[in-house]
Amino acid sequence: MVFPPRSGVKGGNVRIKQRPEDFRVTESFRFRPSSRGRYRVYLMDKQKLSTFEAVDQIRQRFGLPRGSISFCGLKDKQGRTEQLIAVDGEEVEMQEPRLRLKYLGRTDEPLTAANTTSNRFSVTVRALTEQDLGPLNQSVAEVSRLGVVNYFDSQRFGSLKHGQGFIAKDLIRGDFEAALRNYLAKPSPLDHSEDAKVKAFWGKHWGEWHRRVPFEANRKYQRILRVLRENPTDFVSAFLEIERNYRALILFTYQSFLWNEGVRRLLQLLLPREHLFPHPYQAGTLLFHRDASPEVLDFLRNATFPLLAPDSSFRDERIEKAAQWALGREKLTLASLRIAQAPKLLFFKHEERPILVYPEKLVVGRAQRDELNRDRLKLNVAFTLPPGSYATLVIRRLFHFCYREESAQEITAARASLREPLQPPARSIQDRRKIAPAQRGRRIKFS
Repeated sequence: MVFPPRSGVKGGNVRIKQRPEDFRVTESFRFRPSSRGRYRVYLMDKQKLSTFEAVDQIRQRFGLPRGSISFCGLKDKQGRTEQLIAVDGEEVEMQEPRLRLKYLGRTDEPLTAANTTSNRFSVTVRALTEQDLGPLNQSVAEVSRLGVVNYFDSQRFGSLKHGQGFIAKDLIRGDFEAALRNYLAKPSPLDHSEDAKVKAFWGKHWGEWHRRVPFEANRKYQRILRVLRENPTDFVSAFLEIERNYRALILFTYQSFLWNEGVRRLLQLLLPREHLFPHPYQAGTLLFHRDASPEVLDFLRNATFPLLAPDSSFRDERIEKAAQWALGREKLTLASLRIAQAPKLLFFKHEERPILVYPEKLVVGRAQRDELNRDRLKLNVAFTLPPGSYATLVIRRLFHFCYREESAQEITAARASLREPLQPPARSIQDRRKIAPAQRGRRIKFS
């Protein structure tokens, strides 16, 4: 049953993640059990926490050193997600509304991305109109045939949203003071936490390292401040006190941007303009294809594009041309992707990433009345992606005709209007059964 929209209501602003349960992720994993293994493996069930925030909470609760918790990858903050973590040598227990742990066993090695086999997503798409449902059928068919360009989505570029910019560009220039200032002293206008107050404090008192900070959240930065109190201008050593995984993320974020720009250019080189359409996102504009010749589609299906590093090489001149174009726009070369002050601790690593991704077991549920948005519809979309691919990119592509990325202010206002307390997570096995909930009526299914 489809409900008519309110008179004058138009599409163009569908919503996801209005509630944590609107965006569910379950990680499929593998690890080698060992009865006396050094690492204890847990299934971490979290909501409204980034992976870094969740790991930091566990570390602080049990007094664990930095680097003692490993994980397979980063999961979205704005949603309900499950993923593996491994704790080095310690037994931990956490059963809180936003963060719960389930012990799975022991293993001999820390976790890496290789321990994830796939991720299953269940996304509730809200604020649809009846007019949106017709184009959706065509989009599902296009995604099934053409795949989705495997871009990095906006959540990879939170430093842009929060006003820090690409810190990696400061590092490439050798300006470690600017890099550290962007990390330590640039509070986001969207962040009202105590951490933002700490950053505002250091923004106001930059260089006055012996000042006492009246906020408990400053503990996170004590190692950095200890270096600066001993040598106020040693910004290189101070920056290297940032947790290793986060330092790597800073570089990877800029690599991700270069990848997006290079692939966007490659599509322009391969396809006529009428086969492409633009879509804005946090770091600029993406290009998606709505058609392609069999030859080009075969190439895209099998090709990879590199995450650029000084040792990157190219097997196809079209990919090399697109990569050099992306570097040129940033006034860079491959050789300049080096950080001379700390080459063994801060470096860009070459990696090949598939250009296209095909969502597996794609199921689009029947439209129902949206209880959160008056006179609008909602539906559930479920699918499986390989590690490292973005579910939000699939949603963008499926709903490109009515998808607009909401500003942080709009998202905050929408969540505040719900005024719902967080509910404790349900048991993991129940979530797995619900990940693609049965819905009344016909469903569109592509395997």
